[in-house]
Amino acid sequence: MDRIDRALVRALRRNARVTNVALAAEVGLSASACLRRVQMLEESGAIRGYTAIVAGPGGEDAHVVIVRITLERQTEDVLNRFEAEVLKHPEIRECYLMTGAEDYLLRVEADGAGDYERIHKEILSRLPAVSRINSSFAIRRVLSDTGGRR
Repeated sequence: MDRIDRALVRALRRNARVTNVALAAEVGLSASACLRRVQMLEESGAIRGYTAIVAGPGGEDAHVVIVRITLERQTEDVLNRFEAEVLKHPEIRECYLMTGAEDYLLRVEADGAGDYERIHKEILSRLPAVSRINSSFAIRRVLSDTGGRR
């Protein structure tokens, strides 16, 4: 990827619904050249898709909780059962299989401490093979995946 491709990707991360004409103007290309570049980025896999960022149950007021999960064991069956169960709960917004001390890192959204207590008791502690849950409340979002800073 060259400088223009990186500029296209940055602009699309900020707003994937931008018109091709506006995108072209932003990066200094003609509309047809811009469209060709974006199509090439898509075909090469550099752009894997587009998504909508949906507000969680609490909307903008939701509290973000980073949860580190340690499992009793790491067999393929245990990992598969854990991941299948995680997919059933919309409060769990992201889930990553990790290296290091913890097995999974989750981003959970809750309406506050009371709601997180419910999520902890009713969802997280009932996930298959969980031996340890370590949670941290985020104070403020500094950078999000959409490329925006707060």
